[in-house]
Amino acid sequence: MKEYNGVMMQYFHWYTPADGTLWSQLSENATDLAKAGITAVWLPPAYKGVGGENDVGYGVYDLFDLGEFDQKGSIRTKYGTRSEYLEAIKTAQKENIQVYADIVFNHKMGADHPEEFKAIPYNPENRNEPKGEMITIKAWTNFVFPGRGKKYSELEWHWWHFSSADNNAFDGKKDALYLFEGKSFDKNVDQEKGNFDYLMGCDLDINNPDVRKELFYWGEWFIKTTGIDGFRFDAVKHVKPTFFIEWLNHLRKHSSRKLFAVGEYWSPHIEALKHFIATTDGGMMLFDSGLHYNFADASKKGKEYDLQGIFNNTLIKEMPSLAVTLVSNHDTQPLQALESVVEPWFKPLAYAIILLRRDGYPCIFAADYYGANYKDIGKDGKEYEIDMPSHRWMIDKFLDARKNYAFGDQYDYFEHPNCVGWTRTGNKNHQGGIAVLLSNGENGLKNMQTASPNTSYIDITEHINDTIVTNSEGWGEFHCLAGSVSVWITK
Repeated sequence: MKEYNGVMMQYFHWYTPADGTLWSQLSENATDLAKAGITAVWLPPAYKGVGGENDVGYGVYDLFDLGEFDQKGSIRTKYGTRSEYLEAIKTAQKENIQVYADIVFNHKMGADHPEEFKAIPYNPENRNEPKGEMITIKAWTNFVFPGRGKKYSELEWHWWHFSSADNNAFDGKKDALYLFEGKSFDKNVDQEKGNFDYLMGCDLDINNPDVRKELFYWGEWFIKTTGIDGFRFDAVKHVKPTFFIEWLNHLRKHSSRKLFAVGEYWSPHIEALKHFIATTDGGMMLFDSGLHYNFADASKKGKEYDLQGIFNNTLIKEMPSLAVTLVSNHDTQPLQALESVVEPWFKPLAYAIILLRRDGYPCIFAADYYGANYKDIGKDGKEYEIDMPSHRWMIDKFLDARKNYAFGDQYDYFEHPNCVGWTRTGNKNHQGGIAVLLSNGENGLKNMQTASPNTSYIDITEHINDTIVTNSEGWGEFHCLAGSVSVWITK
């Protein structure tokens, strides 16, 4: 029986304002987050990106520049300075909040100088299909980091530290993917586009001895510098899985710390996630992208969606101990590349599912918690203003219920397409447990076992004001409103 194991928050979204205040905000909010029940925060990439102070962090330029050097037009990153980052980590940890760093090992961008070398052009949509013979190209592959110089690391990056890129400065076109001379696409990656080794920028050659040595050394430096508690690995389906577990095991041994790790393998195919987990011997968790897709689908279909299948093709069903469950993230939010929106009406239902059930490590999205308002260009070339409402009040209610009531055995009642529920029986320290009922159709009613006889329950969502009293055997008829969720705790 798995008991309360904490809640993670993704403490940013794609459109977090580029005003350099995020690290300071975390320092200010850490106490409130801890009181609410957040036990870990996943922070955005803290190092300098190609876009300087405007870069979300995934356009990696210099892993060693945490907002310390004048590079790419700024000293600070989008989120603040090195000193503010380190202070935010310490402040959160004082509140018993673990801090996870976002790590990108797939690519680098924004090189300082171009280099000429030979490469073979490939079809970007089918990386198994060459478009011609080997030719001489010019690509931006030389990284010297003029603002940092040799501080922290002396490695200067050249073309041979990478395996591929998507441009040739000689012709300025982007109609081919160039595989560098002597290199090959790694076979043990996602098979989309024939081979999904390449994603963007200059693709790191993970097999190069200099690259491996530098990344292992950087990990040691980063942990010593920041005192971080774990990692979120970006774009793991584009890098051979064994590298991540080798890197993690090295750092776990070197630091004598467990170091939490979760990977972003964004795919609707559960078998792909299971293959990654098998290849890494279960040494790290994965985000349950399948569950997110089910939430998005359910939110759009309404009562036409069969809630009995909400866990089909999900990691939480197949490998619950390795599933980080989420409703939304920075990639799925409106106007983003992987846009996959969970409609606002369904988010309370989805958060009840990830926060109040026994299995999984839930992750709350900052834009769902605090709300978000921003503008961007859509795929049709038009500008849109997006207003994501805050669900903080309801999420806080669920967090409180999770901390104080969501214990013990779990009984599921998933025998109706539009109304499902479950109970948690509690334990000796948390008597009464909870009863959760949700509907994507009409008002819901379900007789459920609580293991607490003659006990009064109230709905913390305040959707229903009635008190429900269980019978002498602990059964009660619990209610919820149409298209809504109710969470019942002992009065």
